[in-house]
Amino acid sequence: MSAVPSTFRAFVAEQVAGSDPARVDRGLRDVPADMLAAGDVEIRIEWSGVNYKDALATVGSGRVARISPLIPGIDLAGVVVSSSGSAPGGTPFSPGTAVIAHGYDLGVARHGGYAEYTRVPASYVVPVPEGFTTRDAMAIGTAGFTAAMSVAALETHGLRPGDGPVVVTGASGGVGSVAVAILAARGHEVWAATGKADEEPRLRALGAAGVVPREDCTAESPRPLESARWAGAVDTVGAPTLPWVLRTLRPGAAVASSGNAGGADLRTTVLPFILRGVALLGMDSANMPIGQRRAMWARIATDLRPAGLDDGRLGVTEVSLDSLEPALDAILAAAARGRWVVRIGG
Repeated sequence: MSAVPSTFRAFVAEQVAGSDPARVDRGLRDVPADMLAAGDVEIRIEWSGVNYKDALATVGSGRVARISPLIPGIDLAGVVVSSSGSAPGGTPFSPGTAVIAHGYDLGVARHGGYAEYTRVPASYVVPVPEGFTTRDAMAIGTAGFTAAMSVAALETHGLRPGDGPVVVTGASGGVGSVAVAILAARGHEVWAATGKADEEPRLRALGAAGVVPREDCTAESPRPLESARWAGAVDTVGAPTLPWVLRTLRPGAAVASSGNAGGADLRTTVLPFILRGVALLGMDSANMPIGQRRAMWARIATDLRPAGLDDGRLGVTEVSLDSLEPALDAILAAAARGRWVVRIGG
């Protein structure tokens, strides 16, 4: 028997039939429980996050939503209210267990985190690591998870503290801020690339050794290679910055690429790859297998824990379902700083 109430509050985005250009109606509604898809685990959601992909799912030009109406929200954390699915080790998720779900088709083709309740397969669910609250989990969220993946990938490729400076583009955003914080906590010399000069004090407080102005890393160059500066890089922006990163990586270095907020085109040459042996590492957090996902969360709570999570330096802004709409508009307008979390209940 379902433990989800017959109706509950949710922020819904619905495509307007026949509109040209495409238009989406969005806002708070009372929705019926039978709107949720089948799943092994029912969750009372306490927190969600505001991600660029979430914002795209709520506008007609976003081309992200695969169902309509859709409850957006690609990540969530809350408490199990009913379960027939298994946790790690094969035991069922007990009611009251604090859990995380993100990625896969959440908030895209399956209703996501902007609701008081949800129902998901057990294969989507990660227990909240020891020492974390559900709010902590969403202060990290999909963005922080992607940042942790990026740092882990760079270090697997061979990056070590002391190897030289590591640059993070889009450093004032969600992925970028957490990447700076994790790299600094692990002893790397981190440089934050941002176009928001007023963010420099916060980024330095997170551990950045210096700041690279946006114009330095977005300027076009006729040269396929430039001075080899970076021992590694995390690129969260895409088209404007990734070519510059590739031109300026040291021989054998790698860049972890996870974002396209600045565009999806990549205009570069093969020369960084064949003359310096650099590597372009793609970060796909949505489709990571659940075993690896659970293991990564365990690391985020321990050796990949970002600096500033416990003392406010990470820069987490809190909104509610009632004040969510302006936050979605802000992230589309590149006005967001750090991580934004959505208080749902709890």
